[in-house]
Amino acid sequence: MQSRRTLLAMAVIGTAATAMLTACATSSPAPSYAERPPIVFVHGNGDSAALWQTTVWRFESNGWPADRLFAFDQPNPLARDDDAVAQPGRSSTAESAAFLKAEVDKVLKATGAGKVVLIGNSRGGNTIRNYVQNGGGAAVVSHVVLGGNPAHGIWAVKGFRENNEFSGLSGFMQQLNAPKGPNGDEATPGVKWMTLRSDNNDKYAQPDGVWIGAPGKPTNIGFDGPALKGATNVVLPRVDHRETSFSPPAFAATWQFLTGQAPRSTDVAAQANVVLGGRVIGAENQALNGATVTVYAVDPTTGARLGSAALTQAIGADGRWGPFKARGDTAHEFVLATPGNGTTHIYRSPFPRSSNFVHLRPERITPADNGASSVVVFTRPRGYFDAQRDTMRFDGKSPPAGVPPKGAGVSTSRLRLEGGGAPRAVTGEFNGERVTGLTWPAATEHTTVLELTY
Repeated sequence: MQSRRTLLAMAVIGTAATAMLTACATSSPAPSYAERPPIVFVHGNGDSAALWQTTVWRFESNGWPADRLFAFDQPNPLARDDDAVAQPGRSSTAESAAFLKAEVDKVLKATGAGKVVLIGNSRGGNTIRNYVQNGGGAAVVSHVVLGGNPAHGIWAVKGFRENNEFSGLSGFMQQLNAPKGPNGDEATPGVKWMTLRSDNNDKYAQPDGVWIGAPGKPTNIGFDGPALKGATNVVLPRVDHRETSFSPPAFAATWQFLTGQAPRSTDVAAQANVVLGGRVIGAENQALNGATVTVYAVDPTTGARLGSAALTQAIGADGRWGPFKARGDTAHEFVLATPGNGTTHIYRSPFPRSSNFVHLRPERITPADNGASSVVVFTRPRGYFDAQRDTMRFDGKSPPAGVPPKGAGVSTSRLRLEGGGAPRAVTGEFNGERVTGLTWPAATEHTTVLELTY
């Protein structure tokens, strides 16, 4: 697993090095360890801070101080259908930018720094651009890195949801991209900008509307939609939408942009003592007060529990769970019991480093699951499944159910087992990472989730 990721990162660095070194050649020398500025990571549409876990690990592994790396859960992270119309459980562009400003202000106060670095994925890039351009961020932000940001929209079709923030024709997007400065840049002057995009594998930067429910219809957005005039624009071959931020090549390009040097490694360095924690949250990133978290060490080949529970914790109003002292060589089962949402058994690979972003979300039984004896979900939060690019298998089947033969647009596969019987092991494999869990009875609202880390 690590070797494949390292080779891919090396290949990307090789193809992009000339452009990036040129961009960094005129910058000041790389800051010392003590001078590293705070970094604030901004997640995307419907996501949480948990997606930045491996990116934070890579920054720490290369010497960036852990106490200068910040990620937050935006309340109601989904964009409104119409940005000007209030919608329950969703946020406007103005609300999102105001949330970011408040978090940046907290970071500046806590660290005493004069400026921060902002790194955003997908919709997080819209939020960053809005804050920098319209919310005073230009005065306190030194660098911005945007991965997979729909900088010109996901579609630009007259009469089709034009006031959605992802429409290239929306007033929001038009004012963000209005020419600025003497060169007519789209990026706000005074801040150093970099965009990271796929060559042609980002589901939200496609000329065809297949991934927005309109196959065969033009979106009027090209593969280069995330690029910005006035930014250093880097292409990462074959990465998918999420990998533009969360992959080893994305980290390598970001480190180079911020420091003027290649990282020592894109691998995650193991720690001797691993402490885990996070939040228990629902779809709107609200805390699930009253839930219970139980953690077990499990056999990585069978999913069977190794002894009694290592942690049992009731969840309060803040949604926090932990701290939990884990072994970095041990796989775990996180049992999340939530009132009204059943019980979710989340199986994870060993954690090589500590993290405060091990967020737990319930997986619900759906009407389509009626009649199933067990339901197992195989999920990759930090990327998508690509049948043409990846080596993967779910319960012996390749590609997993629901994964299309072409394109990277699906990040989960759902298995509905029939017939009942005793619990059995189910394994999901992806490019060398292997997660095994046990089936649980769907009739009593138990589900199994095999969650990939990489």
